[in-house]
Amino acid sequence: MTRAQQTISIGLLITSLYLALYLQLVPLPDLVQTEIVPVLPFWALVSFGAYLLFRLGWNVMTFHDVPEAHTELVAEIELAKKELRGLGVEVD
Repeated sequence: MTRAQQTISIGLLITSLYLALYLQLVPLPDLVQTEIVPVLPFWALVSFGAYLLFRLGWNVMTFHDVPEAHTELVAEIELAKKELRGLGVEVD
């Protein structure tokens, strides 16, 4: 099963569970049915967004510089400049 199939399967499962709750196919107390179930999708969306922002912040905070990659990139840039100059292109 590919990752896309897994994602679609999980999405359909969550959607069908929510639809069963929203259409009152699963008996719940009136307070839960009227106050909590209608806002579950918004709560899930906000929670997912907060998780993604935390994950982005954490990855930015723990980002490690790699000096070897920097030197390799500079060498590739110099090689590209040399090849372009050989073709007659003006490069600063």
